[in-house]
Amino acid sequence: MPQQPGDAVRESLRPGHARVDAGPARSVASLQSGETWQSCVDAVLEDLAAIDQPDLLLIFVDSAFQANYGEIAATLWRRSRARHLIGASGQSVIGSGVEAEGRSAIAVLALGLPGATLTPLPIEPGSADLDLFSPLASADADVWLLFIDPFSVNADNLVGGLQARYPEALVMGGMASAVNQGTGTAIFIDDQVLEHGGALLGLQGVGVRSVVAQGAEPLGQPWIVTEADANLIKTLGSRPAIDVLRETLEALDDETRERAQRNLLVGLAMDEYREAHGRGDFLIRNILGVDQETGGLAINEFPRVGQSFQFQIRDADAADDDLRAQLWAAEAALEADEVVVGALLCSCNGRGQGLFRSPDHDAGALAEILGPVPTAGFFCAGEIGPVGGITFVHGFTASMALFTAAAAASDV
Repeated sequence: MPQQPGDAVRESLRPGHARVDAGPARSVASLQSGETWQSCVDAVLEDLAAIDQPDLLLIFVDSAFQANYGEIAATLWRRSRARHLIGASGQSVIGSGVEAEGRSAIAVLALGLPGATLTPLPIEPGSADLDLFSPLASADADVWLLFIDPFSVNADNLVGGLQARYPEALVMGGMASAVNQGTGTAIFIDDQVLEHGGALLGLQGVGVRSVVAQGAEPLGQPWIVTEADANLIKTLGSRPAIDVLRETLEALDDETRERAQRNLLVGLAMDEYREAHGRGDFLIRNILGVDQETGGLAINEFPRVGQSFQFQIRDADAADDDLRAQLWAAEAALEADEVVVGALLCSCNGRGQGLFRSPDHDAGALAEILGPVPTAGFFCAGEIGPVGGITFVHGFTASMALFTAAAAASDV
């Protein structure tokens, strides 16, 4: 466990429940599972009693409780007396060191952030264009937490618009999910439950560090995009993209080729000035289809001519190595008096036990490397966070916002 400065106290009280007291900044997280939403909420509130009137409540509700989203959010906000609340539904939720896959559960992170400015902003469906941004112009925020319903908001347009207008702001979050896929998603913002749209919460006066681990391994050799049209890569190295793909697969051993055919992705280099690109240097995207006429590959991104490209394989070992490397780097980057007081963990719903074949992988790695950090989050339909200094909507990633604060002067 990393050493904390001064008298900062970090406790792991049981799986899913952790607490930090770092001078003026305090936090507590609780994950509770059960057959009824009332029993889960009561147990969560008992844990949250350690903080009187938290400044921010992050809540994530398993979609098994879909019929009671409004009652859950209202009860948590009213009885905790939190200043602001934001969160989303998930097909499963995540707590401190625990991922509650296969269990009906509620996960909550309460943060006491003295001196912080918080600005909530609901997002109406279809407002991912310029009309959304006028309220942001007067907002005093350098960090935005963003949760989106995937069926009613164009997430790429919204995130791209935020990135273009506020390039210095850090944007973190995820897209709501539910077991029933197309139904049962919700976004929570203060006293509202939104079945469509999304929510932003601006933060000022709060330290936030980002961790985005993509978990893909490069295959074959890198190529240069030599012809592209919108999201269609026509040629790589002046050859039809489909021919390059066939050649790449044929060069693999039988076992890797079989895995690649089930888990094939593409990577677009984020920094063209690197002499060599390896794991973590690419923006990972899906292959959407093949244009039989041109031999091009359609992907869910708009590549640039001249951009470095490499095929990728989704891989549990690569995902584990990348996440741990990113967490160690985040831990090493902390200032001497900087304390991680809480974490928001947005993990792709394609990770978890389906990828790692064991429970609690992403939450467990966070707890192992950074200690018992109070954590809440969920399995997303898309994760939001920066790669190479640019914010994207991702798939297959673990995106973490680490809330930090300076220890009290008397503690350092």
